[in-house]
Amino acid sequence: MDFDLYERDLWAGRAPAYERGFARLTRYLVGPLLDAAGVTDGTRFLDVGTGPGFVALEAARRGAAVSAMDAEASMAETASRNVPGLDVRVAVLPEVPFADGTFDAVAGNFVINHVGDPGVAIGALRRVLRPAGRLALTCWVMPGSGALGVVREAVERAGVAWPDDIPESPFTRYGEAAEFRRLVAEAGLGDVAVEEVTWEHVVDPEEWWEAVALSGVGTNGVIVGRQDEKTVARIKAEYDTVVSAHAGADGRVVLPAHALLASGAR
Repeated sequence: MDFDLYERDLWAGRAPAYERGFARLTRYLVGPLLDAAGVTDGTRFLDVGTGPGFVALEAARRGAAVSAMDAEASMAETASRNVPGLDVRVAVLPEVPFADGTFDAVAGNFVINHVGDPGVAIGALRRVLRPAGRLALTCWVMPGSGALGVVREAVERAGVAWPDDIPESPFTRYGEAAEFRRLVAEAGLGDVAVEEVTWEHVVDPEEWWEAVALSGVGTNGVIVGRQDEKTVARIKAEYDTVVSAHAGADGRVVLPAHALLASGAR
C-alpha cells in the first residue's frame, strides 16, 4: 500500500482518541519546539500537523499570529475547538496552502515522520518561510522504544507478525541525529541543529494500553485491532510484563521517551 494513502486511512476520525491518549506524550515537546522556531509575541507562525491544536494554543498564548494545517479533518475540527478563532486548513503535505514567504516561523510536532517523502515536505515548508525565518520539527528516535515501543514489543513477544499490507515508514532511516540533520539541510535550510530530547511519561498502564493498543491510533493499534480475542489477551499479558519493568508510584509506570528536535533557518 502507498504510505501516504495508508496514513490517511490510519488517522481518519482518530482525533478524539489521539487527544485523549497519545497527545499527552507528544505535548511534552511543545515548548521546546516553539523555542527552537523562535516563536514569540508578534511572530507569524504556522503549526503543521496541528492535531488537537496544542502547539497552536501555546503559540497563541505567546502572542503569535497563528495559522495551522492538518491532513485529517477531524484533527482540524478539534484544533478549532481548542483554539477559538484559529485559522486552520485541511491539507496533506507537501501541499501547503499559503503563499511564499508568509511566515516568520513554521513548526511540526511529530508530523514529518507521517509523510511519504519527508524531503519534499520540508522543502514545501521552507517555501512559506520568509528569508531568515525558522523551521522546527520533531520526530521519534528510531526504532521506537520506551513509551513509543512497549506495545510493539508486546506484539513481537506474543509472536504476532507484522502484516504484509502495512508499509514501513519512509522516515525510519532518519530517526537518528545525523540523518535527520542531513535531511533538513538537503531541503535547503541553513544553520541546522538537531538535539536529542529524553523525558519520562508517567501514566497508568491500563490507560496507556487503551491509548496505544485499543484506540486504533497508530500502527500498533491497527495490528492489535486485527487480532482475535485470544491473541489480544496474549499481547496484553506480554504488555503487562514489559511495563512492569517501569513500575513507579501509585500503580503508574514511568516510560522513557526519546525524540529528536531539529531546527534551521531559510
